[in-house]
Amino acid sequence: MVIMESGTHDCVAGHSANSIIKFADDTTVVGRITDGDESEYRREIEQLSIWCQHNNLALNTSKNKELIVDFGRSRMGTHSPVYINGLMVERVKSFKFLGVHISEDLSWSENTNSIFKKARQCLYFLRRLRRVGLSRRTLSNFYRCTVESMLTGCIVAWFGNLSALERKRLQKVVNTAQSIIGSDLPSTGLFSLEHRRPRGDLTEVSKITR
Repeated sequence: MVIMESGTHDCVAGHSANSIIKFADDTTVVGRITDGDESEYRREIEQLSIWCQHNNLALNTSKNKELIVDFGRSRMGTHSPVYINGLMVERVKSFKFLGVHISEDLSWSENTNSIFKKARQCLYFLRRLRRVGLSRRTLSNFYRCTVESMLTGCIVAWFGNLSALERKRLQKVVNTAQSIIGSDLPSTGLFSLEHRRPRGDLTEVSKITR
Protein backbone atom coordinates (compact mmCIF):
# COMPACT_ATOMS: atom_id res chain seq x y z
CA MET A 1 0.00 0.00 0.00
CA VAL A 2 2.85 2.41 0.79
CA ILE A 3 4.48 1.66 -2.57
CA MET A 4 1.22 2.28 -4.41
CA GLU A 5 0.62 5.57 -2.64
CA SER A 6 4.14 6.81 -3.24
CA GLY A 7 3.71 6.23 -6.97
CA THR A 8 0.22 7.71 -7.28
CA HIS A 9 0.37 10.57 -4.79
CA ASP A 10 -0.25 13.08 -7.57
CA CYS A 11 -3.29 11.23 -8.93
CA VAL A 12 -5.88 13.29 -7.09
CA ALA A 13 -9.13 15.01 -7.98
CA GLY A 14 -8.71 18.42 -9.52
CA HIS A 15 -12.20 19.65 -8.66
CA SER A 16 -13.83 19.93 -5.27
CA ALA A 17 -17.02 18.21 -6.48
CA ASN A 18 -15.10 15.08 -7.46
CA SER A 19 -13.23 12.35 -5.65
CA ILE A 20 -10.74 9.76 -6.86
CA ILE A 21 -10.74 6.56 -4.83
CA LYS A 22 -7.72 4.28 -5.29
CA PHE A 23 -7.59 0.71 -4.05
CA ALA A 24 -4.81 -1.62 -5.25
CA ASP A 25 -5.18 -1.69 -9.05
CA ASP A 26 -8.71 -0.23 -9.09
CA THR A 27 -9.47 3.47 -9.43
CA THR A 28 -12.93 5.01 -9.05
CA VAL A 29 -13.95 8.53 -10.00
CA VAL A 30 -16.94 9.90 -8.09
CA GLY A 31 -18.48 13.13 -9.33
CA ARG A 32 -21.24 15.28 -7.86
CA ILE A 33 -23.22 16.91 -10.66
CA THR A 34 -25.20 20.04 -9.80
CA ASP A 35 -27.81 21.69 -12.01
CA GLY A 36 -26.99 19.31 -14.84
CA ASP A 37 -23.43 20.63 -15.24
CA GLU A 38 -21.20 17.62 -15.95
CA SER A 39 -18.19 19.59 -17.19
CA GLU A 40 -16.04 19.13 -14.06
CA TYR A 41 -16.86 15.43 -13.90
CA ARG A 42 -15.92 14.89 -17.55
CA ARG A 43 -12.74 16.94 -17.25
CA GLU A 44 -11.78 14.80 -14.25
CA ILE A 45 -12.05 11.66 -16.33
CA GLU A 46 -10.06 13.27 -19.14
CA GLN A 47 -7.32 14.34 -16.73
CA LEU A 48 -7.17 10.85 -15.25
CA SER A 49 -6.73 9.40 -18.72
CA ILE A 50 -3.93 11.87 -19.45
CA TRP A 51 -2.26 11.08 -16.11
CA CYS A 52 -2.31 7.37 -16.95
CA GLN A 53 -0.70 8.02 -20.33
CA HIS A 54 2.06 10.11 -18.78
CA ASN A 55 2.75 7.35 -16.24
CA ASN A 56 2.79 4.53 -18.81
CA LEU A 57 -0.51 3.09 -17.64
CA ALA A 58 -3.20 1.88 -20.01
CA LEU A 59 -6.90 2.26 -19.23
CA ASN A 60 -8.88 -0.72 -20.47
CA THR A 61 -12.07 1.03 -21.55
CA SER A 62 -13.85 -2.29 -22.10
CA LYS A 63 -13.58 -2.95 -18.35
CA ASN A 64 -14.60 0.54 -17.25
CA LYS A 65 -18.18 1.06 -16.09
CA GLU A 66 -20.24 4.15 -15.38
CA LEU A 67 -23.05 4.20 -12.84
CA ILE A 68 -25.37 7.20 -12.51
CA VAL A 69 -27.38 7.83 -9.36
CA ASP A 70 -30.03 10.39 -10.33
CA PHE A 71 -32.94 11.20 -8.04
CA GLY A 72 -33.97 14.23 -10.07
CA ARG A 73 -36.62 14.40 -12.74
CA SER A 74 -34.06 13.65 -15.44
CA ARG A 75 -33.04 10.04 -15.87
CA MET A 76 -30.20 8.08 -17.41
CA GLY A 77 -31.42 8.61 -20.97
CA THR A 78 -30.64 12.35 -20.70
CA HIS A 79 -27.00 11.88 -19.73
CA SER A 80 -24.47 11.82 -22.55
CA PRO A 81 -22.10 8.83 -22.61
CA VAL A 82 -18.53 9.13 -21.39
CA TYR A 83 -15.65 8.42 -23.77
CA ILE A 84 -12.11 7.37 -22.90
CA ASN A 85 -9.53 7.34 -25.68
CA GLY A 86 -12.33 7.55 -28.22
CA LEU A 87 -14.20 4.53 -26.84
CA MET A 88 -17.55 4.79 -25.09
CA VAL A 89 -17.68 3.64 -21.47
CA GLU A 90 -20.43 1.13 -20.75
CA ARG A 91 -23.20 2.48 -18.56
CA VAL A 92 -24.62 -0.03 -16.07
CA LYS A 93 -27.46 -0.14 -13.56
CA SER A 94 -25.28 -1.74 -10.90
CA PHE A 95 -21.71 -2.83 -10.31
CA LYS A 96 -19.60 -4.47 -7.65
CA PHE A 97 -17.37 -2.13 -5.68
CA LEU A 98 -15.00 -3.68 -3.14
CA GLY A 99 -17.32 -6.65 -2.72
CA VAL A 100 -20.55 -4.67 -2.43
CA HIS A 101 -23.15 -4.46 -5.19
CA ILE A 102 -24.21 -0.83 -5.69
CA SER A 103 -27.34 -0.08 -7.74
CA GLU A 104 -28.38 3.10 -9.50
CA ASP A 105 -31.40 3.51 -7.21
CA LEU A 106 -29.28 2.76 -4.12
CA SER A 107 -31.45 -0.21 -3.27
CA TRP A 108 -29.68 -3.25 -1.83
CA SER A 109 -31.69 -6.11 -3.33
CA GLU A 110 -28.90 -7.34 -5.61
CA ASN A 111 -26.35 -7.09 -2.81
CA THR A 112 -28.67 -8.94 -0.43
CA ASN A 113 -29.31 -11.72 -2.97
CA SER A 114 -25.59 -12.17 -3.54
CA ILE A 115 -24.80 -12.34 0.18
CA PHE A 116 -27.70 -14.72 0.85
CA LYS A 117 -26.64 -17.19 -1.85
CA LYS A 118 -22.99 -17.24 -0.80
CA ALA A 119 -23.81 -17.59 2.88
CA ARG A 120 -26.29 -20.41 2.23
CA GLN A 121 -23.61 -22.30 0.32
CA CYS A 122 -21.28 -22.13 3.32
CA LEU A 123 -23.96 -23.65 5.54
CA TYR A 124 -23.47 -26.90 3.62
CA PHE A 125 -19.89 -27.15 4.87
CA LEU A 126 -21.02 -26.24 8.38
CA ARG A 127 -23.37 -29.25 8.30
CA ARG A 128 -20.58 -31.50 7.05
CA LEU A 129 -18.32 -30.41 9.89
CA ARG A 130 -21.03 -31.14 12.43
CA ARG A 131 -21.51 -34.63 11.00
CA VAL A 132 -17.86 -35.50 11.55
CA GLY A 133 -18.23 -34.57 15.21
CA LEU A 134 -16.48 -31.24 15.58
CA SER A 135 -17.15 -29.32 18.78
CA ARG A 136 -19.60 -26.44 19.00
CA ARG A 137 -16.74 -24.07 19.62
CA THR A 138 -15.04 -25.14 16.39
CA LEU A 139 -18.31 -24.89 14.48
CA SER A 140 -18.84 -21.42 15.90
CA ASN A 141 -15.36 -20.35 14.81
CA PHE A 142 -15.99 -21.70 11.31
CA TYR A 143 -19.27 -19.79 11.16
CA ARG A 144 -17.64 -16.50 12.15
CA CYS A 145 -14.80 -16.93 9.65
CA THR A 146 -17.06 -17.78 6.72
CA VAL A 147 -20.78 -17.10 7.02
CA GLU A 148 -20.70 -14.16 9.42
CA SER A 149 -17.88 -12.45 7.54
CA MET A 150 -20.06 -12.55 4.41
CA LEU A 151 -23.17 -11.35 6.20
CA THR A 152 -21.42 -8.43 7.86
CA GLY A 153 -19.09 -7.20 5.11
CA CYS A 154 -19.57 -3.38 4.96
CA ILE A 155 -22.74 -3.91 6.99
CA VAL A 156 -22.68 -0.35 8.33
CA ALA A 157 -23.20 0.93 4.78
CA TRP A 158 -26.18 -1.14 3.66
CA PHE A 159 -27.98 -2.86 6.52
CA GLY A 160 -29.91 0.21 7.67
CA ASN A 161 -31.51 0.55 4.23
CA LEU A 162 -32.73 -3.02 3.87
CA SER A 163 -36.42 -3.82 3.70
CA ALA A 164 -37.96 -5.94 6.43
CA LEU A 165 -38.11 -8.89 4.04
CA GLU A 166 -34.42 -8.59 3.14
CA ARG A 167 -33.46 -8.46 6.80
CA LYS A 168 -35.49 -11.58 7.49
CA ARG A 169 -33.75 -13.43 4.63
CA LEU A 170 -30.31 -12.71 6.03
CA GLN A 171 -31.36 -13.36 9.60
CA LYS A 172 -32.70 -16.72 8.45
CA VAL A 173 -29.14 -17.72 7.57
CA VAL A 174 -28.02 -16.84 11.11
CA ASN A 175 -30.90 -18.80 12.61
CA THR A 176 -30.11 -21.83 10.43
CA ALA A 177 -26.46 -21.71 11.50
CA GLN A 178 -27.56 -21.60 15.13
CA SER A 179 -29.70 -24.69 14.55
CA ILE A 180 -26.82 -26.53 12.91
CA ILE A 181 -24.38 -25.67 15.70
CA GLY A 182 -27.00 -26.68 18.25
CA SER A 183 -26.61 -23.82 20.66
CA ASP A 184 -28.21 -20.47 21.38
CA LEU A 185 -26.52 -17.31 20.11
CA PRO A 186 -25.08 -16.05 23.44
CA SER A 187 -23.38 -19.35 24.31
CA THR A 188 -21.75 -19.73 20.88
CA GLY A 189 -20.72 -16.12 20.59
CA LEU A 190 -22.83 -15.58 17.47
CA PHE A 191 -24.55 -12.24 16.92
CA SER A 192 -27.84 -11.56 15.20
CA LEU A 193 -27.59 -9.02 12.42
CA GLU A 194 -29.69 -6.56 14.41
CA HIS A 195 -26.99 -6.53 17.11
CA ARG A 196 -24.06 -6.85 14.69
CA ARG A 197 -24.69 -3.56 12.88
CA PRO A 198 -24.35 -1.19 15.88
CA ARG A 199 -21.36 -3.27 16.94
CA GLY A 200 -19.83 -2.53 13.54
CA ASP A 201 -20.68 1.17 13.89
CA LEU A 202 -18.80 1.32 17.18
CA THR A 203 -15.81 -0.44 15.64
CA GLU A 204 -15.63 2.11 12.83
CA VAL A 205 -15.96 5.02 15.25
CA SER A 206 -13.18 3.55 17.39
CA LYS A 207 -10.85 3.31 14.37
CA ILE A 208 -11.53 6.93 13.38
CA THR A 209 -11.00 8.39 16.85
CA ARG A 210 -7.72 6.60 17.54
